[in-house]
Amino acid sequence: MSSQAASNDPAAATAPQPVSRSLFLFSIFYGGMVCIAGVLGAKQVAIGPLAVEAGIFGFILLVIMASAVAELHGRETADRLVRIGFVPLIASMLLIQLVLALPADPGMYPPLMEAFPVVLGQSARMMLAGLVAYGVSQTLNVLIFSKMARGGGRLVWFRAMIAGVASQIIDTILFITISFLGEREIVDLMLGQMAAKIVLSILLVPALVTVFVAFGRRLDAR
Repeated sequence: MSSQAASNDPAAATAPQPVSRSLFLFSIFYGGMVCIAGVLGAKQVAIGPLAVEAGIFGFILLVIMASAVAELHGRETADRLVRIGFVPLIASMLLIQLVLALPADPGMYPPLMEAFPVVLGQSARMMLAGLVAYGVSQTLNVLIFSKMARGGGRLVWFRAMIAGVASQIIDTILFITISFLGEREIVDLMLGQMAAKIVLSILLVPALVTVFVAFGRRLDAR
């Protein structure tokens, strides 16, 4: 079939375009990090003088993945990735609530039986806070990263760092405010978490986003 005939073929025109290797791999990884980040947040970790919820490591990887996808495949694709991320996030929340509601096996290891609902149980208010903070902060991250690309799209590491820091500030403000406003003093908690997340974003995001963008380009070049 000639190229002209192929271009006039309705089936060829409507055939789905293959997904690039990098987008396929990064999307799977992104979905996994969306689910695990909230679970890791049940533990507070000390990094030198900084105290921060361990979920920050998962959320930093989400920032990096979204920025890498925006760099490699455009803002529209990255925004779609963020929106689709609500699917595994909500599904994991519902599954956790289902498992918590089911009766435990009487033969289950007693300390684990007691710890499980403490570690995985979240109030409806905190779940709402997680959904809002995720959607707003990740969308903001993609927006800032993409807007800063105007005029050449260089300095990927710098754009990712600025977008990551801004998104982590907003994430902290939204999550802590929605979760705890009216129940406890939130200013000190917010400032401490914000400072730790900013430091970790500055230390981790530039190097890792550079690595993932380079890795994605190598995958797509094969």
